[in-house]
Amino acid sequence: METISVALILLLAVVISGALARMSPIALPLPLFQIALGVVIASVANLGVELEPEIFFLLFLPPLLFLDGWRIPKEGVFRDKGTILELAFGLVVFTVVGVGFLVNWMIPAMPLAVAFALAAIVSPTDPIAVSAIAARVPIPKRLMHILEGESLLNDASGLVCMRFAVAATLTGTFSLAEAAGTFLWVAIGGIAIGTGVTWSATKAKNWISRKFGEETGSQILISLLIPFAAYLLAERLHCSGILAAVAAGITMSYVEQTGQALAVTRVRRSAVWDTVQFTANGIIFVLLGEQLPQILAGAAQVVHETGHHEPAWLLVYVVSINLALAALRLLWVWTSLRFTLFRAARRGEALVTPSWRLIAAMSLAGVRGTITLAGVLTLPLVMADGTAFPARDLAIFLAAGVIILSLVAASIGLPHLLKGLELPPEPSHQEDEDRARIAASEAAIRAVERVQHDMGEGRSDADLYVDAGARIMELYRQRIDGRSKTGEERELARKIDEIERRLRLAGLRAERDEIYRIVRSRRLTDEAARKLVREVDLLEARFRVT
Repeated sequence: METISVALILLLAVVISGALARMSPIALPLPLFQIALGVVIASVANLGVELEPEIFFLLFLPPLLFLDGWRIPKEGVFRDKGTILELAFGLVVFTVVGVGFLVNWMIPAMPLAVAFALAAIVSPTDPIAVSAIAARVPIPKRLMHILEGESLLNDASGLVCMRFAVAATLTGTFSLAEAAGTFLWVAIGGIAIGTGVTWSATKAKNWISRKFGEETGSQILISLLIPFAAYLLAERLHCSGILAAVAAGITMSYVEQTGQALAVTRVRRSAVWDTVQFTANGIIFVLLGEQLPQILAGAAQVVHETGHHEPAWLLVYVVSINLALAALRLLWVWTSLRFTLFRAARRGEALVTPSWRLIAAMSLAGVRGTITLAGVLTLPLVMADGTAFPARDLAIFLAAGVIILSLVAASIGLPHLLKGLELPPEPSHQEDEDRARIAASEAAIRAVERVQHDMGEGRSDADLYVDAGARIMELYRQRIDGRSKTGEERELARKIDEIERRLRLAGLRAERDEIYRIVRSRRLTDEAARKLVREVDLLEARFRVT
């Protein structure tokens, strides 16, 4: 009962944090509210939550990394793959070395291997936090795609580096050659396992669905189990469960393009995964807040052991690490940009040099979030000989401080840097979308004609099928006509589409309100009402996206 009560309290805190973030007159990122609520919970009630690192890692990281890989826009990643790889791998190693030596120099009580582990933990970035910060000042799409691609890959590279650093702490030895060989096995094996698990599970469920029909609940549950299966199998084979979860998600995005799942399955599955993402991210930050007082006490003890008797030194450490992270990132981004421009000039290409504000925004957007917190909380509790893991509480506190300070700094700085910033025009995909809509509509017309003919053939009431088919095909022909126009006619057609969309939304809202009024008057059953409202909701969702 106690465990269930703690889980319910955490879930309630996540719900309340969302409401507080929406009510706040200042655009602060949601994680800050969740951390604050966790601190409040710790101050009024001792939940006694003891985080087991391996369990914590297993519960939260596989689904979050899987979903990142599943939903990341692949075209943006492939377009800027060079920049993303430089940030996701080169910058991580640069950060681990630079911040690791800095931390060990500032805090001699923290062994170098632990300092490297901390540096690896704070290297991954969190684009979800950045998008929440810039809600009122939209981030350029291309910049957001780079941040998302970087985050997806540096999650894996940072956490794998952390594992090596922790292993060096536990064993007291480190061999670069051995680590390189191990990394290749860990990385290649993890990617192969993640890909294989998703492909095998999808093929099996598609075969069963074709033979025996599809059950929506089972399909959703399978998608939830895949990241855990990939992670556990990879860990059992001593490969990277982190990379396995990421690879499983990327593979899922490709195998889903076969379109074999039912429409209702995709709609419900998307809603379930949105809830999982919101809940997992929220619980992690609430747990951070709840653990913060205890972490602060342990960190202060380590600081005292270094000869500094003032807890204020903790703030000095956090600020120093943040400044180092920002400086290293800025240096890396600037150098990478110079190198890119140099290569372009060698090829004879003309590129526009980005504004210094965009480079600064790219640096400031390196916000730390969920993965950093989940990673640092998985540091071992004890060494192999049973003694306490050195400076664990201090490492957790410093990582938490980096998360909070980077969120606050980006909340203040990004809107100012991005406001009024002139950027190169984003490539428009409207024509591609129009062509796809035309092709889909033409395919629909052919299918309706074929089915209408088959259904009405040899029947005395064949005219009914012809009339019904004509009504449906007319809607598709209107779409083709509107999307085929050019110039002023196209703009006029789009304006008409927007007017029609608003009118349809007004009509759908009126439909739903009337259905609810009829239910309240007891003239319609609840079951029938749910069916009708769902139909209206699906139509409304379609017109809101259009």
